[in-house]
Formats: sequence, C-alpha cells, structure tokens
Amino acid sequence: MKTVIAFDVSKGKSIIAAYDELGYFIFEEQFTHSRSGFVFLEEKIKFLTKKYEQTPEIVLEATGVYSRAIERFLQDHEYRYCLVNPLEANYQTKSLRRNKTDKSDAHELAKSHFKVERREKFHQDDYYENMRVMSRHYNDIGEEKSFYKNKLHALLQLSFPEIEVIFKLKSTLFYNIIQIFPHPDTILNSSKTIVRNRLKKCTNKNYSLKKLDERAIQLIEAAYESYPAIDADDYQCELIKKYARKILDLNREQIQIIDEMATMSEGKREFQVLLSIPGIQKNTACRLIGELGNLSRFKNNKQLNAFIGIDIARYQSGNIQYKDRINKRGNRRLRSMLFFMIVSMLATKGKGSNHIVDYYYKLKGQPYNKHHKVAVIACINKFLRMAYHLILHGQLYNYEKATNVA
Repeated sequence: MKTVIAFDVSKGKSIIAAYDELGYFIFEEQFTHSRSGFVFLEEKIKFLTKKYEQTPEIVLEATGVYSRAIERFLQDHEYRYCLVNPLEANYQTKSLRRNKTDKSDAHELAKSHFKVERREKFHQDDYYENMRVMSRHYNDIGEEKSFYKNKLHALLQLSFPEIEVIFKLKSTLFYNIIQIFPHPDTILNSSKTIVRNRLKKCTNKNYSLKKLDERAIQLIEAAYESYPAIDADDYQCELIKKYARKILDLNREQIQIIDEMATMSEGKREFQVLLSIPGIQKNTACRLIGELGNLSRFKNNKQLNAFIGIDIARYQSGNIQYKDRINKRGNRRLRSMLFFMIVSMLATKGKGSNHIVDYYYKLKGQPYNKHHKVAVIACINKFLRMAYHLILHGQLYNYEKATNVA
C-alpha cells in the first residue's frame, strides 16, 4: 500500500505527518534540522518502508533556505520527493473551513497528495545550480550598483550637475573623472594642460591630443557656468568619490562573474546555441542558462512559458470578460531579462538577420498593429519555442530554418 510523508517546514525544524492512500492517519512527529534530527527522520522512513513494503512518497512545500537542508538529506539518501510551490500548495489544500497551523498544514498536504497530480523534483547537476547562484549574485550586484548610482546622481546635482551632460553616465571614464573633479572648483584651480593630462590617465582608450583638448575645454567651460549648492571642501564631495569607486568595483565584479560563468559553460550545448542567435552575447547567454537551467525538465515550451510567467491569464464570467494578460507568476528576473534582450535585438537589427526582429515588425504593421509591449511578449514566446527546440536537438541558429522551427 502506498504511503506519504508530508512536511511543514519552518526555521530549524519541521513537522511531519504520514498517511496511507486510503486517507488513514499513521503518525505525526516533529524533528530538528540537525544531524540527530535527520537520523530520526530516516528511521521513520525506514519504518514505513518496512511496514508497508514500499518506500513512502515524500512531499514538502518550498520554503526558500529553510527547506534546502531537507532537500539535501533526501538527495544524499536518494529519496524521491515532490517540492510544491507555496501558492500551489495553498490551492490544493484549501477547504471551506480550515484552521491554519503548522500541524494542520502538514496533515492537509499529506491528505491531498493522492488526490492531485504532483511531479517529482527534477535534480539538475551542479553546473546549472552554480550558474543559477552566480546569475542571482550578478543581479544582486546590479541592484546594489543602481542604489549607488542614484546616490551619486543626487550628490552631483548639488556639486557639479553639468558633468553628467559631458560624459556618458555608464562609461568608466565618467566615474574616473568625478573622482578627480567632484566639484567645479577643482577644475578652475587647474590649467587646461593639467585637466587634459588627467583626462588621459582616466581612460585606456588612445584618444588624440585634439580630442582630449576638446574635452578639457568642455569641462572648464562647464565649471565656469556651474553654480554648485555645496563647497569643494564639503564632505559630500568625498562621498561622490567614494560612490564612484564603489560603482567601478561592482562593475569589475560583474565582469568577473560573467567570465567565470563563460569558462564553466565552454563546451556546453546550450551556451553554443544561444551564442549563435543574433543579438545574444556572452553576458546574456550565461545569465539565461543560469535562470533557465536544464530545459529537458520541461515537457514542452508551454511549461517553459508558465515557468517564466508569460502564459495567458484569462478571466470570463457571464457577460464579463477581461482583457487577456500574461500571468506574471513565474520567474520575474528571467521575464525582465528576456524583455530587455528583445529590446536590445531591436536596437541592433542592422547587425544580422534575425527572424525574431522580423516578427516584431510584422506585428507592429498592418493588419495587426500591436502595442510595443504586446509585440515584445509575443517575440519572447517565439524566441522560447525556438530556443527550446534548438537546445534540446543541439542545433545552432539558422535564419532560413528558424521561421519554420519557431
């Protein structure tokens, strides 16, 4: 007879409830996430295996870092298990009358197990897990960098706002220059030759003296016109230097992460396939692999769409019917990445034939005349169908064949 053990996971401990397929209660226990606690858990699993002559089915709700220790134990002992999304678990166990406690959650999850279809957790190899962790760390650094950029922008409005007009805000030269000239007085106290020489030291590019002189004159003229809200010896000028250094350090860390991910991905089928698609460079390819993981765990591209959150959410009741929208219940990082990837492809449409770009302009034209975001989402869907097919079959991108594939 089949049995099930269901977990309600919390910080440092879990409650387990065991039932058989007829819905009869077997036992309820609590254990800690420690070596002795997992020894106790293994004894309970062996008890059920011996009594019912079959390894129990195991189900637990994903609770972030708190459930990872249990997953590690189950993987180390080669136990199969179902990892349920919290939203899905809530839907599957809800009833008209329900008391919400840790114990009741474990019992409801166990009793519902034989009534609903749950997929076993797919185990990816360490490559995909490491790529995911590195991709998430890359995103975290990006968020930290945005924080310091906003801080820096606010301070520059007080000291030297004109400098943001002269240089590209994303350039290394810009962040090097404001460390030297955080205030217009620091420029006015220097000659044109000194300003030019410092500009030269701030960049690795081989600018001509004429170009450097033009930039130096621009800076000096901007300094004369500037009317700063703070003095040159104000501590906020030191903060400008500090934030600029921090942003450059974060830039270097992001570049290092992508280089490590690319080194790990050399020889991997999906990496080569993604790089063969026009508009996808090393950075995007690595981060896509990190977020997508092993595509073989999806039965079809529709499951992939649901994982990302671009599947259609439709509502109709009686005479009421809302406009179709995407679900947005999937991987928001991946959804954002794919959106900006398509936008980047559109911006570089002249650098190679790309059927995704062709499809966008087809949707924008008559008789479709789609809104920009609607067309981009449709392009994401087309890209995922194409990438899913190419990666699983180990085929590189081909413009002539891509339209038929996707």
